[in-house]
Amino acid sequence: MEHLDLNTFKEKVFDFENNKEWKFKGDKPAIIDFYADWCGPCRMVAPVLEQLSKEYDGKIDFYKINTEEQQELAQMFGIMSIPSILFIPLGEKPQMTQGALPKQVFVELINDIFKISKQ
Repeated sequence: MEHLDLNTFKEKVFDFENNKEWKFKGDKPAIIDFYADWCGPCRMVAPVLEQLSKEYDGKIDFYKINTEEQQELAQMFGIMSIPSILFIPLGEKPQMTQGALPKQVFVELINDIFKISKQ
């Protein structure tokens, strides 16, 4: 899992300064975990996403954004509660979920949104 800051977000996900319309820059679907170090539910989700990043290696990019350090990105996505998880399919609008979801729910969302099932 890669941690993103403002510059790496614009480089790998979406250059909002030069594009008004959503245009995802990745070559595979992505999941972004908006979190904070002090957040208990975020700490519960982190190992689940870490495990999923290994299980879906090469199929999905997994990123983390610390909302305390990257407030501009958190504001851009209207993050009001954390963890907030952004699912970014290829060629479609991103979808946001909130809360400490169990692993099985993540697997179902990946299947539903990305049409990717585990091997």
